[in-house]
Amino acid sequence: MNKGNFLAFLTGLFLCAAPPLCAQSASSLAPGVREFIKVSAPVIALTHVRVIDGTGSPARTDQTIVISGDKIQSIGDSASTIAPAGAQILDLTGKTVIPGLVGMHEHLFYPAGGRTAVALYNEMGFSFPRLYLAGGVTSMRTTGSIQPYTDLELKKLIDAGMLVGPKINVTGPYLEGVGSFTPNMHELTGPDDARETVNYWADEGVTTFKAYMHITRAELAAAVDAAHKRHLTITGHLCSIGFKEAAALGIDDLEHGLMVDTEFDPGKTPDVCPSQQLTAQTLAKIDIEGALVQDTIHDLVAHHVAVTSTIVIFETDAPNQPPLERRVIDAMLPEAAIAYLGTRALIGGNPNSPWPVLLKKEMQFEYDFVKAGGLLLAGEDPTGYGGVLAGFGDQREMELLVQAGFTPAEAIHIYTENGARFLGEDDHIGTLAAGKQADIVVIDGDPSANINDIEKTDIVFKDGVGYDSAKLIDSVRGTVGLH
Repeated sequence: MNKGNFLAFLTGLFLCAAPPLCAQSASSLAPGVREFIKVSAPVIALTHVRVIDGTGSPARTDQTIVISGDKIQSIGDSASTIAPAGAQILDLTGKTVIPGLVGMHEHLFYPAGGRTAVALYNEMGFSFPRLYLAGGVTSMRTTGSIQPYTDLELKKLIDAGMLVGPKINVTGPYLEGVGSFTPNMHELTGPDDARETVNYWADEGVTTFKAYMHITRAELAAAVDAAHKRHLTITGHLCSIGFKEAAALGIDDLEHGLMVDTEFDPGKTPDVCPSQQLTAQTLAKIDIEGALVQDTIHDLVAHHVAVTSTIVIFETDAPNQPPLERRVIDAMLPEAAIAYLGTRALIGGNPNSPWPVLLKKEMQFEYDFVKAGGLLLAGEDPTGYGGVLAGFGDQREMELLVQAGFTPAEAIHIYTENGARFLGEDDHIGTLAAGKQADIVVIDGDPSANINDIEKTDIVFKDGVGYDSAKLIDSVRGTVGLH
């Protein structure tokens, strides 16, 4: 980094000490960021475009959106909304805009090491921020960090305009109990350790926490108390603790939905995580419409506990799922692609897999949760055996939400306004309206009629600067699994 860029970096960090001052003009961005800009002007008019505004309302046709600086100045019918003099005009006839996605179960790491005896994860600080933004994710929550210091520093660099990527809400390191399956995680030694971990990382700048599979009820209670005293939220991918227990302890969000809820397992022991095989067997037989599951749904709603959908990661456990995409394979390091395809082939050869049934049950659970008044969030969780990649996975997750029974407008609402509301940022992101940040995804198609068009991302505006999705994707070809 030369002296000029270093001074710009320090200036950016200073200006971004308060979030409202973090808006960036193209001229303030580093050359490595500017190379991906497709559209930039003080005033931009997106004309004759279909608008899905993120509220869940039906699409509106032939609209004009005026962007001034980093904000949406106005939205209205093209016949009555006049582009200001001097505006850069984009005729988007036949295209659709949606709000920037707010990904609520994202990571900046990826499985590494192939089929080793110990699961390991490497940070994808180069490729993943670019792929998230290319896929339309303009804001994200890391929902568990393997390298929290790296995540925090990447956030600073992106906010300062030195790196390209989405706005990041950094989650602290996993709050895991004794029994972790990976050495990437610290194992808590008790409630005091849980409390101290939360306070330490809150001081370092993380804004949310995630409890993990082997945490005890005492440790979770201590972590919830410490996080809430700092006015921060805590979510969980739980196993040793059932959903109703977690809700009673004050957790704010539960990751993955029914597929990780062990409270229905026969012989479940308090504070002990049963085998995932046992949980799968139990859930494969459970009646989603029955009293047990419906009582859990209503208990979560009564306690105002959100649920984060990650159907896309579970789909990779089903034979020959998801559809094999060339763009996903092209983005991978060759060794990563070989490892992924090998594992996928093994799964595809299992005719007795419970996952086709389990996927349908998870979809029904999430649909019923929303219809009961629950706040459903969405994300992709790029873990498993490597089949889910940043950005691409978010688009696939939205397609699966539609398969679950939601309309395309509802699925987009879940992925935008709901996430923004949970983060407490719905006053400036999550929907398209005058005065909101100009975080806008331009899609070459109509996802309101065909949700698969969500994959045809063309331009992604973040704070009024339009980035070239295809160029971002091309820049990381063959690198996922390396960096």
